[in-house]
Amino acid sequence: MTTSRDQTRLDALQRDPYPHYTQAREAEGLTYVPELQAWLVSRDADVREVLRRPDDFSSAHALLPDAFPSPAALEVLAQGFGKRPTVVSTDGEAHERHRAPLNRALTASRVAGLVPYAAERAEELVDAFAADGRVELMRAYARQLPGQVIGRVVGLDPADVPAAVHGGHRAEQLLFRPLDAAEQLRCAHDVVALQLMLDRCVRARREDPRDDLCSMMTAAYAPGDGELTLEQRHELVSNLQNFLIAGHLTTTALIGTAVLNLLRDRAQWEAICDDPGLIPAAVEEAARYDSPVQGFRRTTTRPVTLAGTELPAGATLFVAYGSANRDERRHERPDAFDVTRPLSRRHLAFGHGAHGCPGAQLAREQLRLTLALLARRLPGLRLDADHPQPVMRPTLIHRSPEELHLTW
Repeated sequence: MTTSRDQTRLDALQRDPYPHYTQAREAEGLTYVPELQAWLVSRDADVREVLRRPDDFSSAHALLPDAFPSPAALEVLAQGFGKRPTVVSTDGEAHERHRAPLNRALTASRVAGLVPYAAERAEELVDAFAADGRVELMRAYARQLPGQVIGRVVGLDPADVPAAVHGGHRAEQLLFRPLDAAEQLRCAHDVVALQLMLDRCVRARREDPRDDLCSMMTAAYAPGDGELTLEQRHELVSNLQNFLIAGHLTTTALIGTAVLNLLRDRAQWEAICDDPGLIPAAVEEAARYDSPVQGFRRTTTRPVTLAGTELPAGATLFVAYGSANRDERRHERPDAFDVTRPLSRRHLAFGHGAHGCPGAQLAREQLRLTLALLARRLPGLRLDADHPQPVMRPTLIHRSPEELHLTW
């Protein structure tokens, strides 16, 4: 049972994990972190070793929740669609099966084809606040653009995208934040509404396939043209929900932290305004310096030795991409945010190996066009002095500011 003191310590670690990472990288072997209930894999070489050995380090429990719904909330969730294995939580052939339609939907040519749509949506979002002189960027932009783009990938009706994005945020809250009983129930109803929406999309695509991810997943998971079974619908909804949440929340976080870190050091922001050619390097530096997904869990499938630490079968590890990206053995001046750093994708912000993020390029393109747009239209952008310094959300899976108040 998690106490309020335990939750306070976990929140503090999640809001600023970097001091813990530094200590772990300097220690011999692995460090066990009680707040995470896991061994912390902190060094770049060790993180890469784990990710290269999926047979020894399973993804079956990659995303354990920090909070558990109440019995009343579980009753509401039972009205929707149950959890099934997804691309994040499978290994081997099962993982390949789940990943295949994602790879088809996110090829380089398809991502390139999405960029004009994303750019158009981004311009419209900025149009809505450009004359105001101030904005809370997370609500007005960062939480909207990625949802609209990922909704298009999935094949959602644009009118349904706001509710889908809301449902994704509520699913994250329900499983990763302590909520009172009433708020848990409200979250559960929102999650079920999202699942019912996705189920309608799946059944519609069975009748009338289109060139979208929903159709690709339906064809891959349920070959043929017969009526979908209930189990097939459960699997499809679970995987679409996972993709939708991962696809928009991760990019939302990346946009928020990138803009925050650029504006914290005025010279960094002015550098990309003066020379937009620096923006591709700024995208990679933003991803490296403050990775939106700080890491995933892995579970040992047999006794193994990692970094000199002997681990039994069934041991839980937190594989910290965010720490590897600050490892001085891999990156020069790792704690400095520097957009003039030579362009490199040697970081692990999007994972590595079999579980490398299939949507990495789509996320990069959205951040790239966002920085180019803001630098061109709002070069005077700065942190709003009338609001406190931004506070990071207490999470290691979609690390971003709670709010980001800006002025110009």
